[in-house]
Amino acid sequence: MKKTVVFYALALAVGALLLQWVEHQYALRLLSVEVYILILATGFTVLGIWLGHRLTRGPKQAPPTRNQKALDALRISGKEYEVLELLAAGHSNQEIAERLFVSPNTIKTHLASLYRKLEVSRRTQAVSRARELRLIV
Repeated sequence: MKKTVVFYALALAVGALLLQWVEHQYALRLLSVEVYILILATGFTVLGIWLGHRLTRGPKQAPPTRNQKALDALRISGKEYEVLELLAAGHSNQEIAERLFVSPNTIKTHLASLYRKLEVSRRTQAVSRARELRLIV
């Protein structure tokens, strides 16, 4: 905390000195009005951009991870989880069956089980509920 206060105090002091120097140069008529305005506008623009960047950046977030506790509590099997991931990716039952090397009827069985465990009745609801519970990322 002390470092931050000292840094900002020094930055403010340097900024005030620079403004006083520019004003002094202007008063001595070494700088024209246009140059004086340009220096002030550039300084405040740079300050605004830096301050905006500093204030709007969010905290670094860890990459999202799946909620293993919820998976265990819902008793979702490995195959059901694979089906859920492919479902979230937007694949049809036939495409999921081809990717997992099983029949479409097996996929329907896995989906029925997932719907029951997630307490939903549609594909979109299942994906939405899974994302809500952080089962899929």
